[in-house]
Amino acid sequence: MSKLVRDKIPDLIRAAGRTAHVSVLPPSAYREALIDKLHEEAEELRAAQTQEAILEEAADVLEVLSAIAAEHDATLDTIGEVARKKREKRGGFAMRLWLEFVDPPQGEL
Repeated sequence: MSKLVRDKIPDLIRAAGRTAHVSVLPPSAYREALIDKLHEEAEELRAAQTQEAILEEAADVLEVLSAIAAEHDATLDTIGEVARKKREKRGGFAMRLWLEFVDPPQGEL
């Protein structure tokens, strides 16, 4: 069950009368664990069925993104600014476009 957990989870486990065995990750392992946690939370978001569950899981993804940003001396505002610039250049997802395939350039096969 080894995994990255929120800061107060060990306290909640202890409050429930159980023993939490935790350690503090070194920076490189922490960064790797954050990416693993992002995958975990994204899968939970994918599986969410109700609007409430979707918003809860999206909030978890956002919390992990915030931690990733902090590990790189940035904030969610920084990520938002990078996203805004990319949206200006490449667009967003509002049109719900699904790319089926791309033909090769003329003359190539």
